[in-house]
Amino acid sequence: MKNLLLNKELPQIMHIDLNSAFAMIEQQAHPSLRHKAIGVTNRISKHCCIIAASYEAKNLGIKVGMRLDEALLITPNFIILETDPAKYHYVYQKLMSIMKSYSPSVKMKSIDEGIIDFHDSLKYVHHQSLESIGQEIKEKLKQEIGDWITVNIGIGTNQFLAKVAASLHKPDGMDKIDHKNLIKTYQQLKLTDLTGIASHYEARLNAAGIYTPLDFLQASADTLNRLVFRSVNGENWYQRLRGFEVDNFTTKLGHIGRQWVLNKPTNQNNLLLPSLQFLCQTTGKKLRFKNVDARGIMIWLRFNNGENWYQRKMYKVSFFSDHDIYQKALYLFNQRPNNMIVQTMGITCYQLTKSARNQISLLDQVNRDHWLTTAIDTINEKYGDFKIFSAGSLNSTKLIKQKIPFGGTEYFSLLLQHN
Repeated sequence: MKNLLLNKELPQIMHIDLNSAFAMIEQQAHPSLRHKAIGVTNRISKHCCIIAASYEAKNLGIKVGMRLDEALLITPNFIILETDPAKYHYVYQKLMSIMKSYSPSVKMKSIDEGIIDFHDSLKYVHHQSLESIGQEIKEKLKQEIGDWITVNIGIGTNQFLAKVAASLHKPDGMDKIDHKNLIKTYQQLKLTDLTGIASHYEARLNAAGIYTPLDFLQASADTLNRLVFRSVNGENWYQRLRGFEVDNFTTKLGHIGRQWVLNKPTNQNNLLLPSLQFLCQTTGKKLRFKNVDARGIMIWLRFNNGENWYQRKMYKVSFFSDHDIYQKALYLFNQRPNNMIVQTMGITCYQLTKSARNQISLLDQVNRDHWLTTAIDTINEKYGDFKIFSAGSLNSTKLIKQKIPFGGTEYFSLLLQHN
């Protein structure tokens, strides 16, 4: 294991991961649910998907992504709850506040995961070790949220190793990976235990004669570039595995949208169009929150027979207002096969560009659209979401609940600020 050129820097990256966060938060709020197999979903139905499960449920074999009816076959005592955005928002804010008390360099990877970079802050936290700081964070979470809250903490020289360390001993663990124990740690793991290596990448690695994390570590950058990843991503993995930082960047925003599973599948416009209009309004809100305009729009549908349908269109002029989004979406929606029963509908805006709405246009209509949209957004921000909205979506504002954005945090504060 010589000449591996490992990063020998003092580890200064900390990854914090709340354990089974949403199920755990419900158990914290409701002591009667503790020590029981529970799960959380966005909307309860016979075939709803479990998006968070307690450790008691996981120990029985109930996994995230499993359907409710499948979980009930494993244990009839399984308890399913609908998401409660206000609770999760509260915990998210507490977690972020505690993390920022140690360093201004904090990045939330998702609602329940965050990274602290101590490179410019360690000298300001009383010269403590990161292990000591990690233990303090665990105790503060219990003090400020509740005694049922547990968290895994990983420490490493880059974001990748910190996240791998945070996954080693769940729940409530704390581990560090640096050049001293990196090889020993890799010896204990499978390829798919490495963050970012799923089964399809495992197959590519195997095809190149790489079967373990140690094989992966010893592979040359050229091998990874040419035979495995077939791109410069191979060089990134060569550096990442050795503890060098290659992931400290902002991902380009590619598309924005929303989807909705209908409570009662139908093909009737009087029931479908209010929901479509509401999805357009919330998509428009996301666009403006990210300060981007769109040039492309796609409508997609899933029918109750399992078939899918979509239609898309690109425009020469970008758009951002709820009215424009709905008009363009409606044009596409009306091209669907009208006899088919719609079970799920979705809208996606793409070809996003940075907005120029802060500049006055030469066209009065563009200015009017901007000023009206800004006025409505301002009123809703001050008095609560959807105090002003299109009359056509009146019924859907009651039917379509705000989903928790489990994959990220970019819209979390926006969508929950008035809950």
